[in-house]
Amino acid sequence: MQVNTKRIRRLDNISKGGRPLENRPVAYWMSRDQRVCDNWALIFASQLADKKRGALIVFFCLYDGYPGANFRHFSFLLKGLKEVCSGLEKKNIPFYLLKGDPVKKVPLFLIKNNIGALVTDFDPLRIKRKWKSAIRDLIDIPFLEVDTHNIVPCFQASSKQEYGAYTIRPRIKRMLPEFLEPLPVIKKNVGDANFRQDKIDFDDIMHGLKTDRSVGEVEDIIPGEKEALKVLRSFIERRLEGYGSNRNNPAENLQSGLSPYLHFGNISAQRVALEVIRCEAGEADKQAFLEELITRRELSDNYCYYNRSYDSFDGFPDWAAKTLDKHRGDRREHLYTAEELESSSTHDDLWNAAQTEMVVKGKMHGYMRMYWAKKILEWTASPEEALEAAIYLNDKYSLDGRDANGYTGIAWSIGGVHDRAWGERPVFGKIRYMSYKGARSKFDIKEYINRIGNLGEPKA
Repeated sequence: MQVNTKRIRRLDNISKGGRPLENRPVAYWMSRDQRVCDNWALIFASQLADKKRGALIVFFCLYDGYPGANFRHFSFLLKGLKEVCSGLEKKNIPFYLLKGDPVKKVPLFLIKNNIGALVTDFDPLRIKRKWKSAIRDLIDIPFLEVDTHNIVPCFQASSKQEYGAYTIRPRIKRMLPEFLEPLPVIKKNVGDANFRQDKIDFDDIMHGLKTDRSVGEVEDIIPGEKEALKVLRSFIERRLEGYGSNRNNPAENLQSGLSPYLHFGNISAQRVALEVIRCEAGEADKQAFLEELITRRELSDNYCYYNRSYDSFDGFPDWAAKTLDKHRGDRREHLYTAEELESSSTHDDLWNAAQTEMVVKGKMHGYMRMYWAKKILEWTASPEEALEAAIYLNDKYSLDGRDANGYTGIAWSIGGVHDRAWGERPVFGKIRYMSYKGARSKFDIKEYINRIGNLGEPKA
């Protein structure tokens, strides 16, 4: 099965030149999608190598200066890459781990190995796009990008920033039959005597990283493709039933647990969707989950791709910016410093529990993440301060931080992105409000707080 060409786009300006591809290696720069199975970018790179009668190699560039990343994130990433390395070795595909700034390291690697074409995966975030743009200007070979993260490729789903789920949903629904197709198995590579699988000491690399080590590992979330599939099967068998009616109840354990694996690309959203569709759960539960997995998740990529200010006040819609500006001077009943928020030292035991859950478990229930972010808006001196604090905390502690979903969710909570104007009130203006009383009417707050209170400390 050939990869749908609508998943692929050229990043190079080949009209400036470009050397012939024939009989030269094809390299896949693995970045956002860290897996061997169900990876359209890897599949395409393999097919391109076959077509041009060249070898296929895969590399990852590890940059310990990545904004917001720390020991928790790098540990999860490297353990997942260790499994990728092993999986590629079984396919006779060499894997290389570069270390340093990609803009400096990637072009040198391509020249050293006489690479004839470069393939990479799609990412809407600003830092990745800057890397690709800079590298494009430094190389003279075909440079292609494949969206293997979204089921409907982001640049096909829409050509502009969508207003909300209600505008992108029909577009995605219309395109799903074309893109939600069975995924082929990556075939074994013929190989090349000039390339040998690197012997990589992942523990030594982790030890040598210059990164913040104050945030410990989350022991009960195991990285990698194999574990991601186990988590998916467990969710389908034990928690998908009832998801439609109870997914917003933090006292219930109905979350899929897949967000870290989707963030690091240990599992394909397409694989998740296919397995959920064919399972025996009720249709209402399946559709509720698929709405989150496909529509909402791909809407986040759309926002971050088409709005370069996705993590700032400038990214908010006009109505939200105006109402927040109008209420800048409103009296705040409570004001907390960044340190007080980080240490769960507010007057609100529900908020403190949510913050503790994120610090210790590396994740937070989706409903609580909305409540958590909106209270930060209520308890800080300005929308800009609230946005900065929420992004800092989410990126630092969540395993799925530094992600389009996180930036979009925070922008929804604080800046009305993908939402509408509500009744006007102090501080929030017309931004949707959430309260302790409202949460108490929806679920057993004490049960949730008590469960979080029993969490152990993360491994340092």
